[in-house]
Amino acid sequence: MDTQMAVIKTGGKQYLVKEGTVLRVERLDAQEGAQVSFGEVLLVAAGEGGEVKVGMPYVANAAVEATVAKQGRAKKVTIIKFKPKTRYYKKQGHRQQFTELKITKIRG
Repeated sequence: MDTQMAVIKTGGKQYLVKEGTVLRVERLDAQEGAQVSFGEVLLVAAGEGGEVKVGMPYVANAAVEATVAKQGRAKKVTIIKFKPKTRYYKKQGHRQQFTELKITKIRG
């Protein structure tokens, strides 16, 4: 049997994950090396041609477990506002915080 896949919801976004997947999500309040569990599982599929469970809105008794690989900040995004002929120029930067996760187990 192929590996299970799941769609989880965190930080206002949805992610398709498999066991072993490494992904960056919005910052979670957890230390590096800590275990994190996601209960908001929208879909669980048992590999190619397997059973698919779709939640309404969440799949009952399903969870995705992950390990926090690292906490960090993304590259800087520069925002520039400019209006010609009015001497208006504004430059601003932003670095989004993230949590990098490694998916360890999919239950459901």
